Amino acid sequence: MSKSSLYDNAEILHVSLTDGRVHREPIPTELYEKYIGGRGLGVKLLYDSLAPSIDPLSPDNLLVFAVGPSTATSVPTAGRFVVITKSPQTGTIFDSHAGGYFAPQLRRAGLAAVVFHGKSPSQVYLWINDSQVEIRDASKYWGKDTTETTDGLIEDTDPKAQVACIGPGGENLGLMAAIMTDKHRAAGRGGVGAVMGSKNLKAIVARGTGDVGVHDPDRLKLAVERARRLLKRNGVTDKSLPVYGTPVLVNVANELGMLPTFNFQEGTFNDAEGVSGEKLLERFSAGTYNCHGCPIGCGRVSLIKGKKVGGPEYETIWSLGPQCGINDLEFIAIANNQCNLLGLDTISVGSTIGAAMELVQIGKLDAPLKFGDTTGVLEIIDDIAHARGLGAEMGEGSKRFTERYGAPELAMQVKGLEIPAYDPRGAQGHALGYATSNRGGCHLRSYLIGPEVLGSPVLIDRDSPKGKADLVMLYQDLSAAMDSMVVCRFTNFAWTVDDYAEMLAAGTGLQIDGRDILRIGERIYNLERLFNLREGFTAEDDTLPPRFFKPLPEGGSRKRVVHLDVMIPEYYSLRGWDTKGQPTKDTLKKLAL
Repeated sequence: MSKSSLYDNAEILHVSLTDGRVHREPIPTELYEKYIGGRGLGVKLLYDSLAPSIDPLSPDNLLVFAVGPSTATSVPTAGRFVVITKSPQTGTIFDSHAGGYFAPQLRRAGLAAVVFHGKSPSQVYLWINDSQVEIRDASKYWGKDTTETTDGLIEDTDPKAQVACIGPGGENLGLMAAIMTDKHRAAGRGGVGAVMGSKNLKAIVARGTGDVGVHDPDRLKLAVERARRLLKRNGVTDKSLPVYGTPVLVNVANELGMLPTFNFQEGTFNDAEGVSGEKLLERFSAGTYNCHGCPIGCGRVSLIKGKKVGGPEYETIWSLGPQCGINDLEFIAIANNQCNLLGLDTISVGSTIGAAMELVQIGKLDAPLKFGDTTGVLEIIDDIAHARGLGAEMGEGSKRFTERYGAPELAMQVKGLEIPAYDPRGAQGHALGYATSNRGGCHLRSYLIGPEVLGSPVLIDRDSPKGKADLVMLYQDLSAAMDSMVVCRFTNFAWTVDDYAEMLAAGTGLQIDGRDILRIGERIYNLERLFNLREGFTAEDDTLPPRFFKPLPEGGSRKRVVHLDVMIPEYYSLRGWDTKGQPTKDTLKKLAL
């Protein structure tokens, strides 16, 4: 065994942007034993440090960039980082994730997390060069897009450095602003880019050359070999995702009547084939993209009008396509690239445009936005990023935007966050996951599309609410632990909870098994719940827009509605929460909260 164990050579870097001071602190043993790292570490730091009811765009908010104990090791897909903050879009605690190659640089620089405090009096970026940390002037990059910023900062620092930055969307404090890395990978959701912009922080540039030690290299090698074999044996991770990427889901969702169309008014798109993963591969493929340490390679590179661009992913094809009634795949790729350059969340942007189109449809908004028509879409995306005119209103997200025009029911959101590309009427468990997500409308908190749609690990009845509360809780707890390691969500198509535990134990020296992994995840999920309760959220927020309690008119999910009335009480009971959705004293004691 090596002498290294979990975070022996990783610290928390605190950066006070207000006065320029920086300092490092070790991670207390109890903290990593209870929360691992990544999402769990960030959630604990926020819960302990933030006073209730602060303005998310004020200097009082914290912005945490965190990696995990698996980052930059041989664990497959462990090249991701997570941004944790209080969301200006939702008011909830929030974590947003990105792949690419930025995270290993932080970890090799000896860091488990970077915590930003306060607000800089001028526009700056942070340069981390192994143990050296500098706050540098970024005024020449303010106003530039994310590609120009990335290229310029690498030229200014080190050709082997990696950049995480905001574009005009974050600079102008748009609530759908993303943080971009590797030019087309995004910590996209919740307005984390706006929090970065509110601190006058344009970017973090990181270069690390240190070794990342593991506790038991031989044991980890065996665990990793098994994990890679499992990924190769799984049809989703070895065939579907590597060949077609996430857009492979377009035809699948459409056939089941779950592809949201015309702002979720329908669940079937009449030209799904034209915007499918198969069509993207046939017409525009220019190669694939693997994040650091990932053997899956789900990323797409497309050749659009002679230029190579990243993506688009399934969620983006949907949000800028069928959600808006648009079937022009080349246009969708162009709009996706524009969002990446400007630093915007494509899911929320496309969904909000869809809501605007329905407002136009019912006569509550006069704007050049119409279902099925690309006219004005690129212009409104640019206006959203620069907070101009109607774009400034839409930049607040669909919830605030539709409320402004007297039709809040047209916002397809939960807790202020736009719902992604699966109509919840078509999958009861997935619907419950949306409603109970601690960060708002999110498909990744509990990705029951696996068992309910794709048959992974087994196919279950998507129409039945029976047993779904138990599954949602299981997936939420496992996801919280995975996000704390930090590894990719797609691995749970192939790995069991014991596989995660074995790699974590071998790498860190923690005495941990699958049950412990789930208990840690449960602790994190409950702490997030406590944060949201402290912010004023209640059981009434664990719901869906009224549209989903009315049946779809046609398609593979016609006549279905969501049965939250059946699932929520069972879910609360299994969670150890009272009827108001509050964790009981016994639950808090069990979880050492």
